[in-house]
Amino acid sequence: MTLVSRIVVRTALAICQMALVSPVAAAPADPSGTWLTEDGRARIRVERCGSKQEQICGYIVWAKEPNDANGQPLKDLNNPDKTKQFRPVLGHQLIMGLKLNPAGRFEGQIYNAENGKSYEISLWREAIDLKVKGCMMSIFCATQTWTQTTNAVPGQLVGMTGDPNGPKADKEWMQKAQAKPPATTRASK
Repeated sequence: MTLVSRIVVRTALAICQMALVSPVAAAPADPSGTWLTEDGRARIRVERCGSKQEQICGYIVWAKEPNDANGQPLKDLNNPDKTKQFRPVLGHQLIMGLKLNPAGRFEGQIYNAENGKSYEISLWREAIDLKVKGCMMSIFCATQTWTQTTNAVPGQLVGMTGDPNGPKADKEWMQKAQAKPPATTRASK
């Protein structure tokens, strides 16, 4: 074997060995859980949603100030969808079906009930925290760190999504009811 052939073979073997030992990209850490926002004003339950549970949705399950000046539950009065303007802020869906991007982050929209607007966000789990990056017009961006909570505090919605003591998914994100099998009839004798 010539010197050039040996160099080519050794180089090829080295490349193959590096390919075998190089780490495979790990799946992103699941962001599901209940998270305290950076300013401490709300707890957001993040969970899988969509027909194949491949997307991420989020719901307000606790608010530091859930009532207005008259002691009534805050309503989503600024929502551009008039059918949602009288729903309580506590329990409503604010993270809308984020999808996994090639960088291993979930991205999509978050709704702000304080002004009735939606913003582009991406979120990902970093160590023990959840990072939430929001952008206006894809130019002005800021990142918050949300801290996971494992306890329930007074006033927190603890039921499953859609249950009476749980948050409510927007209609487009509700789980489709299981189709009932057709009723069977017996032939009479």
